Amino acid sequence: MLPDRLKGLLRGVLGSQSPSGTSSKPADSLRSLFSSRHTSGVETITRTSRGLQEFFNYIRGQSGLTILDFGAATQQNVSFITNLGHRLYSENFLQLLKENFSSDADQSNPGRIEHFLKQALDYPEGQFDGVLIWDVLEYLSPALLAAVVERLHKIVKPSSYMLAFFHSDDKQEAVPYYTFRIQELNTLQVDQHGARQPVQLFNNRSLEKLFSRFGSVKFFLTRERLREVIIKV
Repeated sequence: MLPDRLKGLLRGVLGSQSPSGTSSKPADSLRSLFSSRHTSGVETITRTSRGLQEFFNYIRGQSGLTILDFGAATQQNVSFITNLGHRLYSENFLQLLKENFSSDADQSNPGRIEHFLKQALDYPEGQFDGVLIWDVLEYLSPALLAAVVERLHKIVKPSSYMLAFFHSDDKQEAVPYYTFRIQELNTLQVDQHGARQPVQLFNNRSLEKLFSRFGSVKFFLTRERLREVIIKV
């Protein structure tokens, strides 16, 4: 059963976008594949994303799917997903993490972990057709991470896809803090809000181990030294 608090369910139908989900404005086709700007201390990068393209390749041609977004709800992501004819659930995962755990040590407390899961991931089995995890898993302790991955395995339908990002340098003490906005089927607007300390970082081998219960794991490396990971359930 869903928790009492608002889960951020947002429904939509096919809108003014083209069938491929990309904008029909001629100017969009001329946009640089990689550009950046600075606004109010936030560095914004627009770039192509092979992981995002792979994610949307899975849902292309389908409608009425249910997608979970681990980032705070943004109008850009809401509009893009709903204009493709899908339902979107948004969870501000990092905000919930901050509200439930005062320190990394708290993330190993079984009671706190269970309470967090009820707040953030209290969904029926097989609820979702896809999950946009982004980079939030780097901020979870091993105990909490294992519990979250286990819950994802339960609430996502078999043969569905999840997209997650991990920084590729596993020796960094601090990593850029990003938010992600979908612009096209293969294009992201990436906003960097300074840096923050991850709880743990991963290499390819540790990620394969983390998602060993899932069907497959595929990696793409980006210019920002982010490892984009497609996980097939």
